[in-house]
Amino acid sequence: MTSLTIGPATPAATRAISAATPAATPATPAATPAAAATRRPSEGSVHSWDLSTGVDGPGTRFVTFLSGCPLTCLYCHNPDTWKMRNGKRTSADDVIAEASKYVRFISASGGGATVSGGEPLLQPVFTGELLHRMKHELGLHTALDTSGFLGVRATDALLRDTDLVLLDIKSWDPDTYKKVTGRPLAPTLDFARRLADLGQEVHVRFVLVPGLTDDPANVEGVAAFAGGLGNVSRVDILPFHKLGEAKWQALAMPFTLYDTPSPTPERVAEVREVFRAHGLNAV
Repeated sequence: MTSLTIGPATPAATRAISAATPAATPATPAATPAAAATRRPSEGSVHSWDLSTGVDGPGTRFVTFLSGCPLTCLYCHNPDTWKMRNGKRTSADDVIAEASKYVRFISASGGGATVSGGEPLLQPVFTGELLHRMKHELGLHTALDTSGFLGVRATDALLRDTDLVLLDIKSWDPDTYKKVTGRPLAPTLDFARRLADLGQEVHVRFVLVPGLTDDPANVEGVAAFAGGLGNVSRVDILPFHKLGEAKWQALAMPFTLYDTPSPTPERVAEVREVFRAHGLNAV
């Protein structure tokens, strides 16, 4: 058998090869910021999608719930979204195709599209892909629903495609925040300050849990912080409820707040007034 050894090309050979090889066609520009970040991942882990009104941003909205969350909130009503592996691998094309069915209805209601979770910033490139395409292909108002804990993963491009951030500030006291979520508070506050610096519209959401987050100093701390940001257009005071307890039981997980009552309407009204005293639109 005759072997063939290939050595370094001579200058003449290189010129000959270059002359015989057509010039490379310039690469097609990335279609989305997500494509610029990677080779455009077409899939993410999706828990579900739904149409909702009033709780996931203004108007009727197409909400995509992604799987995976780094927090383990004691009152979470969707603990089945915590693990990314429990979601369904779904293409961005499929999500956009589903949302497109409702564009006329959503637009007529003054609504839009929300990417929620779980925690969508656990899948930041896929989240950015969805927000970009919802905004630019479907022409929808876009919202990102996040705890802010992974705010450093939100690129400037992702935030430019986000019209509204729904930011959960679960506590002002670091120890209480750690008890509620299992994570430190600082990343959420840092993300909130970054959004303020960018002038990004924010709705803050605060869950009022008797004996856990309803301490007057804690409420005042969240209210003062949100009021000082300058970009918070609404605060939702959400009374604690146990509607998700059945999911905890189905997952064989201990629901430690099983004997915690919902706050009284009077206490919810008092807390709203604390936020309003800081110039906020609390509802």
